[in-house]
Amino acid sequence: MVKDKILKKVAGEIVLSKNPGEEMKKWREIFGIQQIELAQYLDISPSVISDYEGGRRKSPGSQIIKRFVESLIEIDLRKGGEKVRELSKIFSPDLLTGILLDIEEFTRPVKIKEICVALDGDIVASKNLIEEYVYGYSIIDSIEAIKRLSGGDFLRLYGLTTRRVIVFTKVTTGRSPMVAIKVRDLRPAAVVLHNPRTIDKLAIELAEIVRIPLIVTMIKDVEEVISRMKSLSK
Repeated sequence: MVKDKILKKVAGEIVLSKNPGEEMKKWREIFGIQQIELAQYLDISPSVISDYEGGRRKSPGSQIIKRFVESLIEIDLRKGGEKVRELSKIFSPDLLTGILLDIEEFTRPVKIKEICVALDGDIVASKNLIEEYVYGYSIIDSIEAIKRLSGGDFLRLYGLTTRRVIVFTKVTTGRSPMVAIKVRDLRPAAVVLHNPRTIDKLAIELAEIVRIPLIVTMIKDVEEVISRMKSLSK
């Protein structure tokens, strides 16, 4: 059942997090639910939720976390279930197998300049946005994505928020990924080109036009890129 899959996924991330309170806050905000609204549903004081999220209370046990996540899901379903539908698509692995190499939401906001440092990257476009924050990343096989995904399917690469970095692997010049992004209404907050042979001038121009920081990393091993991106959540 869709609800059970989402419950297990979200609750599991909270339980396994080094900072459960921050993770609870992250998921509450992803669902777009205010503390006071959640508190009313749970019949508790908003200060209780605030204390958990701020780390001022002892880490919640599994039953509290389960009730917390169930409430997020139920509140969303009462409003029409938009976020539940989004999550059910994201957690479904079928279509994106072989395309989506890794996807994660950060446990804290991460500045674009931190991405550059982590990947030993050079920012070649929209450098003035280097202090902007992102909230997650997606690492994709650009060739498979171009061959197999429709416009609507492409949106599934964004995870829970478009305020994220998309890392394109197997690029030659970076032109095709930037053209694909330019023609879409929803765009990522930053783009990383992984180990390109060269950088196409049009790719840089398009990144400037749509105001997306364009980063180039020459790290050869994709697994190393994944490992470094994951380290930003720790």
